[in-house]
Amino acid sequence: MKLGISNYSFSKYQRATGCSMKDLCDLTKKIGFDVIDFTQNAAMDATIAENPIATAKELRAYCAELGLEIGAYTVGADFFKAVEDGAFAEQLLDELFRQVDFAEALGVHKMRHDLGYSLPEGTDWRPIVEKMAPMVRKVTDYAASKGIATCSENHGLFFQEPERMEAMFAAVGSDNYGWLVDIGNFMCADVDPIEGVRHAIPYVKHAHVKDFLYFKSEELEITPEGGFFKNRYGNLLRGTVLGHGVVPVIECIRMLRKGGYDDVFTLEFEGAEENLPAIEASYAYMRKIQAYLEEKN
Repeated sequence: MKLGISNYSFSKYQRATGCSMKDLCDLTKKIGFDVIDFTQNAAMDATIAENPIATAKELRAYCAELGLEIGAYTVGADFFKAVEDGAFAEQLLDELFRQVDFAEALGVHKMRHDLGYSLPEGTDWRPIVEKMAPMVRKVTDYAASKGIATCSENHGLFFQEPERMEAMFAAVGSDNYGWLVDIGNFMCADVDPIEGVRHAIPYVKHAHVKDFLYFKSEELEITPEGGFFKNRYGNLLRGTVLGHGVVPVIECIRMLRKGGYDDVFTLEFEGAEENLPAIEASYAYMRKIQAYLEEKN
């Protein structure tokens, strides 16, 4: 079990300080994480637009010097739009192939891409999945030729339910394509995280850990301020320090490990708390979980 963090977790700190990706690598190592995951906006460094492959290799070399492993690379994608627009579909596939090339230069063996974000109310999702699947298969086949597995995450206001993710994996039908399971995102569709993780175990390629505060909308006479958002069913969520919310973090990690996944668990912090103290507290909790589970084993 390795403990990682996504550079996305430092978003507020990065906006406030203007620090570089290398600065975030230094900070990640200083806090104590074993692994860093890069998101597509890791390309925030101006050089990436000019020479992405050189930038990826530079980041890879810098992390190697620090003794910091790069766990995964995550990118956006809107296959919903691609289903409706053939010209956009060609552009999307070309872009994702370029992102695979970037992941290869970065030295990672896992790349997550999004599936889509939202559909018009009342749209039947099943035919959409069947239409998306051949394009997703092309991406994972290309990635496989580079030694990279691809995965998608239960997020995006549409794919939080386990059955929708499972339908996608069945439609794509490739062992090289699987699930980046985010233990918190199930709550965006009022799915019990333990039930969601149970469904994810056969497909898991990578794992995100996060925590949420959660309130039923009918329980609140006035909606609180400060980072809350509504899930698909109108209930309120707010990211928080790992261990401070209602996500059963320990049990989800235990289930994944017992199910055969014992690789990187990546913190994705998106809470309203002050950024660095919250990340440090989340890291300390992750280390406690790691020690606790290893002692129990």
